[in-house]
Amino acid sequence: MAYPDAGGVQTIGFGHTGPDVYPGLVWTQIQADTELQHDLHCAQVLLLSYSPSVEALPGPLAALTDFVFNLGIGSYRTSTLCRDVNAGNWPAARAQIVLWDHAAGRVLPGLLIRRQAEAALL
Repeated sequence: MAYPDAGGVQTIGFGHTGPDVYPGLVWTQIQADTELQHDLHCAQVLLLSYSPSVEALPGPLAALTDFVFNLGIGSYRTSTLCRDVNAGNWPAARAQIVLWDHAAGRVLPGLLIRRQAEAALL
């Protein structure tokens, strides 16, 4: 069932948002699984349009696809993280990605764990 995330955005499944998500919406497990695969594919395509070099790097590709899925390409493409990735500065990229652990103005422990896991893949 759709629910508001920490920022109040209606969300369903494994983090799907958008105009097609509204309070009371219910998905089956198959719908959630299918939409997750679609959303991840879209996030990866967008990521590669700004950081094509990560396509050959499985760890960074997975981590940054997850980042774009979670935060959107708008946050990534204008970020210091993106600049560090494109420069191949992986220590700086690892430091940058963990800074994105806030939602609704506060640190979320689960989000911090997610960012630390992503950093470990960079």
